[in-house]
Amino acid sequence: MIETEGLSRRFGEHLAVDDVSLVVRSGEIFGLIGPNGAGKSTLIKMLTTLLPPTAGVARVAGFDVVRQASLVRRHIGYVPQLLSADGALTGYENLLLSARLYLIPRAERESHIAEALERTGLTEAAHRLAQTYSGGMLRRLEIAQSTLHRPELLIMDEPTVGLDPVARTGVWEHVRKLRESFGTTILLTTHLMEEVDALCDRLGVLHRGRLEEVGTPEELKAEIGPEATLDDVFARVAGGDIETIGRYADTRATRRSAIEHG
Repeated sequence: MIETEGLSRRFGEHLAVDDVSLVVRSGEIFGLIGPNGAGKSTLIKMLTTLLPPTAGVARVAGFDVVRQASLVRRHIGYVPQLLSADGALTGYENLLLSARLYLIPRAERESHIAEALERTGLTEAAHRLAQTYSGGMLRRLEIAQSTLHRPELLIMDEPTVGLDPVARTGVWEHVRKLRESFGTTILLTTHLMEEVDALCDRLGVLHRGRLEEVGTPEELKAEIGPEATLDDVFARVAGGDIETIGRYADTRATRRSAIEHG
């Protein structure tokens, strides 16, 4: 579903993504972890055609992200870290707007919206303003919006940031249902090792723009020892950079997102 070869992105002198070669298989849930500034969001922006690569090649659903960007967009859904639902619209109106943007035929819109509302448990709240929704409900609405057109690939950037444990577990359940119901491939970034253990078939660890490790959670933990956790895997790759690698902008964005979803 995703294949990159030597994918890189440079901002001036800073190499944000450095020679990343990655394969994400159809139907799997793949997690990307790494410290702030490791290149996760930049990699996602390239895969979603929001940012052109400086070097290398990326194909999503078989289409080149540069030469066939419009075809890539037709086959993916994207849930960004920051709030994307419009609080001044109802849940239904948010979905109707998304249906139009995704060019879902008029005759099919109502059935797609009704199915999405039921799947995410929002049918009863459909005609409430989104600004009255809880953080967990908003995330479920955003997942519903991004999957109205039944994409082959769903990309989620920090899908549970700022959510309480109950809401977080609810989002996990909806992610699993998407894969079970539609065979959706899911790529997500997260800082929560519990989330990776709960959801991901495989994961990749990014550090300073480079893809340092790829494997199942159990494989990567086994490389360290029988009692190892994913926190240990993270620490082995990031090392002494964990406390210093974050940037002010990253911290500001994460806190703003937590407030909006909380």
